[in-house]
Amino acid sequence: MDRIEKLLEYMKTAEKDSFLQHALALEYIKIGADEEARNLFNELLLREPTYVGSYYHLGKLLERAGNFDKAIRIYQRGMEEAKRAGDHHSYNELQGALEDIEE
Repeated sequence: MDRIEKLLEYMKTAEKDSFLQHALALEYIKIGADEEARNLFNELLLREPTYVGSYYHLGKLLERAGNFDKAIRIYQRGMEEAKRAGDHHSYNELQGALEDIEE
């Protein structure tokens, strides 16, 4: 059983588990299933906007799709959440991504 199948199996009993959903989205990115990954990140962040790690990956997906304005908004929102949580590492990572896209 591959990772995606395992994660989907786990999610049958813990459907709204943010960690599993984030992990599944990352696996989808690895196989080029960006739309599925983006949907999972969007759903996760709507339900749990404090799940800071997903903002970076969602922003990168949006950048790859050429949706730079939305990526900028996602990075900014993630920075707000990271700042609120006192998560300096995530804040700096999001800030770097934002600076890269704005250049």
